[in-house]
Amino acid sequence: MKHTFLPAIVMISVPLWAGTVLAADRCDVAKAEWQPTQALQQKLEAQGWKVTRIGMEDGCYEAYALDQSGRRVEAYFNPKTLEPVKAKADR
Repeated sequence: MKHTFLPAIVMISVPLWAGTVLAADRCDVAKAEWQPTQALQQKLEAQGWKVTRIGMEDGCYEAYALDQSGRRVEAYFNPKTLEPVKAKADR
C-alpha cells in the first residue's frame, strides 16, 4: 500500500509544482517595467470580464474575475506585456 501511495503523491504534486515554476519564469520582469494594474483591469473589462481583484503572485499579476461567460476565473498575466500566462476557470 505504501508503494502505490507515494508514486500517486509524486504524480500529482510534480505537475502542480512545475506549473508554478513555468508561470514564475514567464513573469521574470524588472519591477520598473511593470504596467499599472489599472491597465490590466481595463484590458480585461474591454474583453467583457468583471474584475473583482488584481494582486501579485510569483512575479505575475493575478486577477480574479468573472469572464464574458460568467465563469469565475483566476488568471495570471505577465506584468510587462499583460499577456496571459495561465488561468483556472470554474466549469
